Amino acid sequence: MPVPQPVLNPPFQVVRLNHVVLSVSDLAASRAFWSDTLGLQVTDESESRLYMRAMEERGHHCIVLEKGESPVAKVLGFKVFSEEDLDRAHHFFRANGLPARFVEEPFQGRTLRTVDPLGVPLEFYFSMDKLPSIHQKYALYKGVKPLRIDHFNCFSDNVDASVAFYNAIGFRTTEYTVNEDGSRLWAAWMHRKGGVHDMAFTHGVGPRLHHVAFWVPTPLNIIDLLDLMATTGYVANIERGPGRHGISNAFFLYIRDPDGHRIEIYCSDYQTVDPDHEPIRWDLRDPQRQTLWGAPAPRSWFEEGTLFAETPVRQPSFQASPIIAV
Repeated sequence: MPVPQPVLNPPFQVVRLNHVVLSVSDLAASRAFWSDTLGLQVTDESESRLYMRAMEERGHHCIVLEKGESPVAKVLGFKVFSEEDLDRAHHFFRANGLPARFVEEPFQGRTLRTVDPLGVPLEFYFSMDKLPSIHQKYALYKGVKPLRIDHFNCFSDNVDASVAFYNAIGFRTTEYTVNEDGSRLWAAWMHRKGGVHDMAFTHGVGPRLHHVAFWVPTPLNIIDLLDLMATTGYVANIERGPGRHGISNAFFLYIRDPDGHRIEIYCSDYQTVDPDHEPIRWDLRDPQRQTLWGAPAPRSWFEEGTLFAETPVRQPSFQASPIIAV
């Protein structure tokens, strides 16, 4: 089996994913989409940056939109268990020949900036400004009613290498897809917080950000968002779904923001917190892998993604043929 055994005592403790910084061309257009339409709450804004959080989150931000010339992903952010874990992480990355330095970031405490071995820009923090709870301020709920950021999915040119690295720092595999002869990983879903994934990897030109996902209360919220987007000028931004994944069992919808960044709206996956949870294997050509109901994904889902800033991409390490909608 191509999935490594989990590392239950990693060199430092990651709690969960927390935030992503995305470059956008027009902050006003992005605000209209991410806040007014999706329903994220604006926590701070300036001429160059827009900070937002979802309804259950106490930390200052889960999304940072930064005005820029091209739509890129600047960094993926993760929370660690303690300040000491930041020092342990700094030592780990430097010991493995990867750049690591502490930086100053607004609304965050000490922040470690680094990259994974394939080039994905990462940052780790422990403390962030706390905001008052709003999860029972129901007058604020709008759009799809996003409760929390749920996961990242990245294109990887070598999913085996990505899984090996994140496994080494304590991420545990919940589900995975193998190539046609079963010798290589085509995709994998890995978690820290006890859901199906905080971080996932999809075979393709990489590294690139495939999507960022938000957890919502029910599938009906997704239907409401579709009605809203279809009648407020965003029908062309609907890419795939709604549907139910075979992998994760989650109900989903994929949409694109005004700059093409892909967003998944997501609910109803399952608990994976047990340390001896056994990962589920899927075959690449299983029609229920992508969607339990059998509907294949469009070609754009396999080919289009957001570049990481200043990170060159590579062709995938092997060729594979997933089922693609015609």
